[in-house]
Amino acid sequence: MIPIDLKGKLALVAGVGDDRGFAWHISKALAAAGARLVFATHPRLVNVVGNILERDLDRESRELPFGAGELKVERVIPCDVEHDSMADVDEKKREDKRFSKHGDYSIQGLAAAIGKDFGSLDILVHSIAFSPEIKNKAIDTSRKAYLTALSISSFSLTAMLKAMQPYMENRPDGASAIALSYLGGDRVVPHYGGGMSTAKAALQIDAKQLASNLGPKNIRVNIISAGPYASRAASAIGDMDEMINHAASCSPLPRGIRPEEVANTTAFLCSPLASAITGHVLYVDCGYNVMGIFPKG
Repeated sequence: MIPIDLKGKLALVAGVGDDRGFAWHISKALAAAGARLVFATHPRLVNVVGNILERDLDRESRELPFGAGELKVERVIPCDVEHDSMADVDEKKREDKRFSKHGDYSIQGLAAAIGKDFGSLDILVHSIAFSPEIKNKAIDTSRKAYLTALSISSFSLTAMLKAMQPYMENRPDGASAIALSYLGGDRVVPHYGGGMSTAKAALQIDAKQLASNLGPKNIRVNIISAGPYASRAASAIGDMDEMINHAASCSPLPRGIRPEEVANTTAFLCSPLASAITGHVLYVDCGYNVMGIFPKG
């Protein structure tokens, strides 16, 4: 049997906010393969995630696949990827106790914590996306919302990799970064507006640029474009059930995706088995992306 072995690797999973999203399932797959885990979580959600990791009520959601035990996370670090450093934070947020109690919650603060507590990093998972106007059509999107979507959903990958590069470069077996995208970055998807489709398109070309930039440092950068999935975050899009049912009815594999399938693909891409794969957008969507004319009925 060919193994996916991540023993001794440290993985930073950014964007964990609950136990339903892709980031949570990816974390469990990486842990099942032997990786150690650190979470980067939005400051407002640190307590939520901490409770899920500790409460008996949530024990079942912490069970790892393949009978590998229970999810353990070495540290949950608050990080708002909208800010490269605390110098970027406006006065209103600085005075907000929900943020200020965490100290330095910038990307630089995250990198400093990784460097101080761990010294190196093998895997970075970017599962972050936000637009305050995601339900708006492109024509009705404000400039502010558009730029917010690009900043948080796209540029944050570049900013995080720049900050983490000293800890990821020239690692044994190389280092790997994975970001999550969606077909809305390639095609028009109703209700996927507010600059989010543009942000996903930007994320995908950014990953290719970053793969080129960081390849000499033995850092691989890939994208997983996942099919529609009813996470809590995705509920903001609207008509999610309709989107899932449509994709299932039109895909070569006529069903919806399972989050574990995205998680297992991530584990593969982060492993030495994928050592020559970089700059790639891999669709985990039951083949929906290949269809041009959709069948009726």
